[in-house]
Amino acid sequence: MSDKYFVDTNILAYAHDTGSGSRHAKALALVEKLWLSGEGVVSTQVLQELSVFIRRKASRPMSDDEAYKVIEEFRIWEVVENNLDSILGAIKLEARYQISFWDALMLQAAMKAGATIVYSEDLADGQKYGAVRAVNPLKN
Repeated sequence: MSDKYFVDTNILAYAHDTGSGSRHAKALALVEKLWLSGEGVVSTQVLQELSVFIRRKASRPMSDDEAYKVIEEFRIWEVVENNLDSILGAIKLEARYQISFWDALMLQAAMKAGATIVYSEDLADGQKYGAVRAVNPLKN
C-alpha cells in the first residue's frame, strides 16, 4: 500500500496561478509528482476553496469552463467528502491543537483518508497532528 499525501488549498492555488512566482514552480512540481504517483488526496473543502480562488483571486482568473475542467480532473485523486462527523471531529482538533476550524477540518479529512503528510503553507512545518505530519513544500 502506498502512502497518501493530502494537499491544502494554498499549494494547489500556487500550482495553478502562474503569477505566484517561485511558489508556482515548487507547488506545480509537487502536484505533478502526486499526479503521476496517484498518492494525492484532497477534500471537498479544498476543492471548493480552489474553485473560488482560480475563478476570482488568481493573477489571471479562469473562466467558469476552465475552472470546471481543473476541478473535474481531481476525480483521479482521492476526494474526502466532509460530513457531520467531519465537522464534529474538526471541532475537537481545533480545541486540541489551537488551530483554525478550517485547518482542523482539513486535518480531519487527511486523517479520514489515512494520509501521512499534509502539504500546507498554513500549518507549522514539521508539526505532528496525531499520525499526520505537516510539511511546507514551499519552504526555502
